[in-house]
Amino acid sequence: MNESPSPDSPAPPPARTKRFHFWRCFWLTFLVVSLAYAWYCFYVPANSIAWADNYAAAQQQAASTGKPIILYFTGQWCVPCRIMKRQVWADPQVTAAVNAEFIPVMLDVDDPESTTIMDRYQVKGAPVTIVTEPQGKALRWRSGGISKSEFFELIHPPTPSES
Repeated sequence: MNESPSPDSPAPPPARTKRFHFWRCFWLTFLVVSLAYAWYCFYVPANSIAWADNYAAAQQQAASTGKPIILYFTGQWCVPCRIMKRQVWADPQVTAAVNAEFIPVMLDVDDPESTTIMDRYQVKGAPVTIVTEPQGKALRWRSGGISKSEFFELIHPPTPSES
């Protein structure tokens, strides 16, 4: 049935061993790269932005300070949102500008409490970034993931004399 190889049997050919070694290295590398990419997609560093607790608190704060509001609609499942949180919101220049000039509020599109605000601004998905007046009138918005430079264009649009 199951016989053990005799000591006289020849060793496997070296080409087969090299091929096996290649595929073992290939799949190990594939696994490591895949895990690194998955971690990169879902890793979100902490940021120092002073997010308002909710939209009502942001409106009160904006009314008392006269600062515009930044609404950021996001979701836990949203990969572009996570990339934006990592590349835009965690950036020190963005943090300084947002904390100094705006009242930021992050809204989860899956939260039932956000549906009224989503209906008001006609938000259908994530990510969406909206700049509003202190009273809540939308001034500018961007749908989809945006880069740091696009974010700065959103919060500081060029004046007509600069165009």
